Formats: sequence, structure tokens, C-alpha cells
Amino acid sequence: MKESVLRLACEGTPLVGILAEPSDGAAAEVGLLIIVGGPQYRAGSHRQFTLLARHLAANGFAALRFDYRGMGDSPGEARDFLGVEADIAAAISALLAARPTLKRVALWGLCDAASAALLYLESTRDDRVAGVALLNPWVRSAATLAQTHVKHYYWRRLRERGFWLKLLKGGVGGAALRGLASNLRLARGAGHKTDSRSFQDRMAAGLRGFGGPTLLVLSGDDYTASEFASCAAASPAWAGLLKRPALDLHEIPTADHTFSALPDHDAQCRICLDWLRTRCLAKYT
Repeated sequence: MKESVLRLACEGTPLVGILAEPSDGAAAEVGLLIIVGGPQYRAGSHRQFTLLARHLAANGFAALRFDYRGMGDSPGEARDFLGVEADIAAAISALLAARPTLKRVALWGLCDAASAALLYLESTRDDRVAGVALLNPWVRSAATLAQTHVKHYYWRRLRERGFWLKLLKGGVGGAALRGLASNLRLARGAGHKTDSRSFQDRMAAGLRGFGGPTLLVLSGDDYTASEFASCAAASPAWAGLLKRPALDLHEIPTADHTFSALPDHDAQCRICLDWLRTRCLAKYT
């Protein structure tokens, strides 16, 4: 594989990207745009975006990772995942212009970058997007976080003998019970929001309006993934979306949020590569 700097412009601001591609230039007809979750720059935690892009390039796919405005080597005002639609559009345009043999682009995002990808689809309906890969999507609110704590922390603590011993001795158990009560009150509000323009509902609308292949990868050791699963199960906006034939769901039980262990990182790379080959390229082969 080979890498080169790809300079692009977003609303007059120059952005910096790194394009990885096969060394012989014979890339597949679908490229991958790695959207960065924040606040991070194009390398990612423990270089995971760099390693993913190089892995895909070595196996025949062009992959672009880039810095948003205000992040890494790109100047401009810093922004969060709710304000990067123009950056994503500019990166798609730059990738297709730099490699005219590409027909379309798949989007890949971890955490709030996955959320940004769905928000981009909701607002643009960009027909240049061939597929979307979502890893541990971010849907956090006070209510969903409380739900997750109740389900995955407090019930486990209540089953532990040590917790009750501390409670009887006047230790931290009392504070934990008060925390449980507070989280239960917040959790009751999850799934009952009526604001159809909340970013979580907009994410669901983006997925519902997208007819292409979708990859969803969830880590087994990650609160963000647990929150997403709870939100998708409880919210009417997400009803049926994770059971659509176009969606491939993979769970990696040992993985943390960023797939930091090498076997988990390698697993998600293999899953992504297989999805690109069997799903995103199907239209062109």
C-alpha cells in the first residue's frame, strides 16, 4: 500500500487528509471515508484509524482519514459531531475527485463519528454514499446513561455480598442506593422524548432513509455500546431498524470502546473488509 497527503477545502478552510491506497493504484470501485470521533485527529486512539486505513489499502480499498476544521492539522473553529456535515461532504468530494475510478464512498465512524455519519445522511441524502459502518454509536443523554448504569452496574452490585456488608456497616452502600434511586428516576424518562428533532431521532431517521448496506459493530465491554442498544430497543424512532436485511450486526464480546486489544482491533478490521467486499461492492461486480 502507499499513502499520500490529500488537501481539501471546506467552505474556504483547507483541510488535511491522508489517503491510503493499493500501491499498484488498482483500488476497488468503492472507497472508504473514515470519519473521526472527537475530539481526536486523523490517527485515532492507539493509531486505530491509521491501522484500519492501511489494512484496507493493502487489501484493495482506498481509504481516506482527515482532520475536521479546528482539529489536528486543519485550521478553523473547532466543532463537535453536530456540526461536521460540511466537512464530511468536502471529504467525499475530494476523495472522488482524487481517484476518478471510484464510483461511490462508504462512511465509517466510531462513537460520535458514527452519529455524525447518520446525521449527515439524514440531512443530505447523499447518493454518493454506498454504505455506512457504525461502531459503538453515541446516543448519550442523562436518561440513557442512567438506564445503562441501572442495567449494567447497579443490578450487578446488588447481587454482590460485599455491597450488603458495606451497607450493614454504614459504608458506601448507602450512597450507592441513593445513586440507584437517582438513576432510576432519570431512566424512566428514556425512550419517552417527544422531540422528533433530537439528535438521536435524527440519527434514526438518517438510517431509516438510507437504502444501502449498513454495518453495526458493538463492543461487549463498553457503556456507549450498551446505551445505544438500550436506546434502539426502547425508542419508537429506532423500531425495526436493527433488523433490516441491509444491516449486518456484529458483536465483539471482549472489545472495549476503541477496540484497543489487538485481537479485537484485528477482528473489527476483518469485519469491515468483508463487509466492503460482500455488501458495498455487490452493485459493481
